[in-house]
Amino acid sequence: MTGKLFLRLALIGVAFLAGADISCTGDPKAAPTKSEITIDPDVYTVEHPDLFKVARVETRQLPTALKANGSIAPDINRAVRMTSQASGRVVDLKVRLGDQVNKGQILLSIHSVDLATAFSDYQKAAADERLAKKTLDRSQLLYSHGALAEKDLQQAADIEEKAQADVQNTEQHVRLLGGDPIHPDPLIELRSPISGTIVEQNISGFEGVKSLDNSPTLFTIADLTQVWVVCDVYENDLGAVHKGDIAEIRPSAYPDKTYHGKVSDMARVLDSATRSAKVRIVLSNRDGSLRPGMFAVATFRSRALHPVIEVPSTALIRLQDKDWVFRKEGPQRFHRIEVHTLSGASDGMHAIRDGVRTGDEVIANALEFASAIAEQGK
Repeated sequence: MTGKLFLRLALIGVAFLAGADISCTGDPKAAPTKSEITIDPDVYTVEHPDLFKVARVETRQLPTALKANGSIAPDINRAVRMTSQASGRVVDLKVRLGDQVNKGQILLSIHSVDLATAFSDYQKAAADERLAKKTLDRSQLLYSHGALAEKDLQQAADIEEKAQADVQNTEQHVRLLGGDPIHPDPLIELRSPISGTIVEQNISGFEGVKSLDNSPTLFTIADLTQVWVVCDVYENDLGAVHKGDIAEIRPSAYPDKTYHGKVSDMARVLDSATRSAKVRIVLSNRDGSLRPGMFAVATFRSRALHPVIEVPSTALIRLQDKDWVFRKEGPQRFHRIEVHTLSGASDGMHAIRDGVRTGDEVIANALEFASAIAEQGK
């Protein structure tokens, strides 16, 4: 058995060596003689690299930036909600939603039964007071001649005092409802207490106005020379925002304009659905260009400085929903690298999270370089 096993192993070895010899010295078509060359589509070679300016990737100490979506809202400290103290019916509506009004301007006129009743009560009280005054004068005259007891004089004086109180109370009621005791008229003229813009309207012409207890706000007038930007900041980012921080605001209506405001308040309670808190920014609006309801993006910058890698904004090119730069890797060799951007800076630089390192050289004008490559490939 041992001899047969040895013979079998020997034959297998010979067959292996024969196969190896065939693979090395046999037909050339049986195996490749050259290695396969792979071309990287993101590597470019240019004939005249000196035509393209390069910029060095730098690291600077900058505050981190946090962006949050928000909307413009009136400053409620500069807004007044208009209601009517009396019920009635609107007979003259003089203003509409969005109108600019001045302090003391008439907003609407209401024919009020409540005011008519108040005038009637006032007139009755005034008549009773005049009668009580005459009675007191006559009592004093009789008392001075000994024809009237002292207790009767005191009673007449008490009636006069109560009559005066009734006049004062009914007069105040008339004024509270918006009337003038000197000019009895059931029409209430609702006037604006401030100058501003009507940002809310809940009444129309000839519509009934309910009493104060269950009447909605007729108008809301706001002074829009100062507005709020109310943003939603997520729970994980709240540590980067502080009361008093300066925020940059870019309204969707004016993407090329930047406004600067100050964080005035942060909500103490999170929205359980979105896990975010409301952050309020006070913003000057002297020119009136910011309107309530506009969408805006707020950028908060941290107080502490952190190292940030930056490249010129022109070194970035947007392709296939990604950001790229062309990094120099040789005298004529450039590599297109995908980078992840953070935010832009005011000096034309853009922060990069990864993709390049400090000291790398990139094409300063990526769009120009990409166009030249496209022409070269034709």
